Amino acid sequence: MTQRITTIQEMKTILRTFKQAQKQVGLVPTMGALHDGHLTMVNASLKDNDITVVSVFVNPLQFGPNEDFDAYPRDIDSDQAKLEPLGVDYIFYPSVEEMYPDPLAISLKVNRMADVLEGAKRPGHFDGVVTVVNKLFNIIRPDFAYFGKKDAQQLAIIEKMVADFNHPVSIIGVDTIRESDGLAKSSRNVYLTEKERQEAVHLYQSLITAKARYDAGERNSAVLMNTINTHLTENISGEVEDIAVYSYPELVEQPQITGQIFISLAVKFSKARLIDNIIIKGDSYDSNNDER
Repeated sequence: MTQRITTIQEMKTILRTFKQAQKQVGLVPTMGALHDGHLTMVNASLKDNDITVVSVFVNPLQFGPNEDFDAYPRDIDSDQAKLEPLGVDYIFYPSVEEMYPDPLAISLKVNRMADVLEGAKRPGHFDGVVTVVNKLFNIIRPDFAYFGKKDAQQLAIIEKMVADFNHPVSIIGVDTIRESDGLAKSSRNVYLTEKERQEAVHLYQSLITAKARYDAGERNSAVLMNTINTHLTENISGEVEDIAVYSYPELVEQPQITGQIFISLAVKFSKARLIDNIIIKGDSYDSNNDER
């Protein structure tokens, strides 16, 4: 039976025993509202490790003042009902007061890698992400931690944080999981109206259209971005907020494409801001971001 743990001290005590027994621990950090993308990461951890911990914590530090922290979907009982049949050992479900009993006297800051893409649109967001991930790593001491490739910038930043701070954890990037029509699964998809949900399939379709131009030999990023923008503006009512081509995982803008890149986009619908991306490895498409 999956146990729900709400305090840092109890979680540390439990895992200390497993570590002493040389058990391998996997961590899947989430903000809850679990969907198949999360469960794919959970299954990967269950396959790789003796003990799997899923954290469910809506982290206030990564939300801006006008973002959806209060409205973000929360249903821990539903989340636990999805995790128990899989055989998850523990859910770490702390309160905000448990994680941040006092205002932080010391803060972490992501530098250049947070100045682009989502980080440029959401100042301080990735500072909040690395702060909570550092805390989770120190509490749970995982051997492996699992993050989705849909949030490619976040994954790159966490990998760099682990390297810079010498965390003894291996980061596993898990393929983007999509609906049957190609929409990347996201907890925020529930915010879409019926019409927006039908339109949202064009996010991925626009990326595939750009990929076709790449396959035909196009290496000018502006041409690929214009291809995506044209497809989106012709097919959706939402606002196209960002389209970009960056090297991956370095996150350096690529006017002329060389080496591994990722193409990303962000669209703002009435109540949901959705992101998607594809990763292109040199001259071959990364099918890991095309999983249906």
